[in-house]
Amino acid sequence: MSRIGKLPIEIPSGVKIAIDNATIKVEGPKGTLSRSIMEGVTIDKLENSLVVNRNGEDKRSRSAHGLTRTLINNMVIGVTKGFETALDITGVGYRAEAKGNDITLSLGYSHPVNFTLPAGVSVEVEKMTKIFVRGADKELVGQTAAKIRSFREPEPYKGKGVRYSDEKILRKAGKTGKK
Repeated sequence: MSRIGKLPIEIPSGVKIAIDNATIKVEGPKGTLSRSIMEGVTIDKLENSLVVNRNGEDKRSRSAHGLTRTLINNMVIGVTKGFETALDITGVGYRAEAKGNDITLSLGYSHPVNFTLPAGVSVEVEKMTKIFVRGADKELVGQTAAKIRSFREPEPYKGKGVRYSDEKILRKAGKTGKK
């Protein structure tokens, strides 16, 4: 039995869950999320919790058990609290500016980088060098943060670029001068 899969998912007040044939829909104060249910697992709704059970002992059912439980739990957390990823911009002249549904990044290129945010994701820029990516869908928040980071990944010599706030950059020593 999966250690993660057998744990029940607590449903907080204010969250509505609808389970159709192969989809689950979670509604809460931060938005609405839906996902298709993988084959090999079933979801039972109790009074104020959900339990994910697997249909058989085949490899596909066992692998989908814990994953399905975690995905549904992330949906419940997302519609109640939401998710956030922080990015830091390091470098002389490197900065970000948010305008509505777009973010403009100056990252040392000859042109500014414009990025349109996907629906369901918001960005807050603090002091032009700190970016907070927020949203209800954990997967979409992480994917958007990774896309912003990919415009100028941190380099190992000076550490310039866009990095996650908790990311450690392994620094290299530069060239030595003539003797």
